[in-house]
Amino acid sequence: MSLSLHTLQTAPGSTKRRKRVGRGNSSGHGTYSTRGQKGQKSRSGGKKGLTKKAIHSLIFHLPKKRGFRSLSPKMATAALEDIVRLFPDGAEVTQARLVSVGLIRGSAKGVRVVGNVKLNKKFTVRAHGFSTAAARAILAAGGQVVQL
Repeated sequence: MSLSLHTLQTAPGSTKRRKRVGRGNSSGHGTYSTRGQKGQKSRSGGKKGLTKKAIHSLIFHLPKKRGFRSLSPKMATAALEDIVRLFPDGAEVTQARLVSVGLIRGSAKGVRVVGNVKLNKKFTVRAHGFSTAAARAILAAGGQVVQL
């Protein structure tokens, strides 16, 4: 049997019939319509919402945010060893080029270059921040450090 739109069926037992109440005693759900005899839940409009205890339990079990969350713009961090690996000698390294090679995300508000690697290539690196070791390594190799 091939599978096509007109041959689709639900799996046996996957759907359940709706309980039809108040359709006479022979239906099995007559007289009190499965509500019992008296009380708030037997009357129309008599269902209550979540109890105070249930709401407290829900709040208690949900995860809480803890600690301080800074709202200052997030700076991306680029490792100097990755820059050496991805860029040729004499290249100009900017935020746009770092995004294009996939080293940082495009949503970053700025770039900070970090790392302590001995360089064998010259780079002109334009970034918003540098670690002292990274700036020293770039300058020692004959490159330029341009802080934006």
